[in-house]
Amino acid sequence: MKLEKRKARRLWIHAQKLDVKNPFGPTGPKAVTAAIEHLGYVQIDTINVIERCHHHILYNRIPKYKRSDLYRSQTIDKSIFEYWTHALSFVATKDFSFFLNEMKRIQQNPGRWFSSVTKQDMKKVFELIEDQGPLSIRDINDDVLVEKTHAWGSRKPSKKALSLAFYCGRLVVSERQGMLKKYDLTERHFGWDKMPKAASERKVNEYILERSLRSQCLVSLDSICHLAPQRKPAIHKIISSQVNKGELIPIQIEGIPKNTFWARPQSVEVKLPSPLGRTHILSPFDPLIIQRKRLKAFFDYDHLFEAYIPKEKRQFGYFGLPVLIDDEIVAVLDLKTDRQNQELLMQKWSWISNKSSSTKTAIEEELHCFEKFQLA
Repeated sequence: MKLEKRKARRLWIHAQKLDVKNPFGPTGPKAVTAAIEHLGYVQIDTINVIERCHHHILYNRIPKYKRSDLYRSQTIDKSIFEYWTHALSFVATKDFSFFLNEMKRIQQNPGRWFSSVTKQDMKKVFELIEDQGPLSIRDINDDVLVEKTHAWGSRKPSKKALSLAFYCGRLVVSERQGMLKKYDLTERHFGWDKMPKAASERKVNEYILERSLRSQCLVSLDSICHLAPQRKPAIHKIISSQVNKGELIPIQIEGIPKNTFWARPQSVEVKLPSPLGRTHILSPFDPLIIQRKRLKAFFDYDHLFEAYIPKEKRQFGYFGLPVLIDDEIVAVLDLKTDRQNQELLMQKWSWISNKSSSTKTAIEEELHCFEKFQLA
């Protein structure tokens, strides 16, 4: 099947639930869980120029989103958990079994980063958590301090021990207070008698394919296996099998001749909503933006995260946020939240396309809503 690029763009936006109002409900922890289940994951990031990206991503799909809803989903309802996808992310708890193989691999081979963690370090954090309940690194005050080996590291050896136990699946982040994490025993947190059974590698690859089809509609091997190229041969084999059964169809997108895409036949034929001028100020870590090559191919827009570029070489600014109106990226806004003075500051406004008074008005209206969210 051949598709015009604009139709392909609209199908992707529709799969991302950015073209309809309240796709998961207007607010509440159930809306948060539903959004994370649909997207497959929501990236967590520490940068705090504006609201952190996990809140920002959810706000764009849940208009009356509250940070407390995410807290409830993670800590009280326990319907989501944290783990590594392409980055540290929130994931639906129902998908936990698909991550157990990776947890076991890390337990068997922790790698150089965790080489300094001793058995005594691990024993200490487990005994503390077993005795005292969920703990953060700030609750551990009797470590013998060491020199930092990395700018993001800690002088407390228990910090790496907590992280290793987390990546092995033995501890889970039970609560976040800002970016401070509390850890608990995994089975105790979820109320499990024992850990669930790990999915087979084939089931894991099928899950990754299905997750991509659900949130991207049109998928390529690069988009399915983002930052995990080792999975490409196995996933391509599954795709070929599903094509033979008629469950997937190959797609050629106008203007992207070197890439083969696949989609569910019914998802390509879905009736798309009429354009209504829906405006979104997107995080640079939003699922629509994070895969830069795919973004450029679909939108003819090359986003560059410029926070790590010298100031004099920046084009859009330190923390540029792409603005999506309907199916076009029309501008990039470099924003900063001044929490002390309760203001959203415009550092720079760069037009990409469709510059007009009506477009400017639409963006300004969304900026007012975005400011309220930032300062709430």
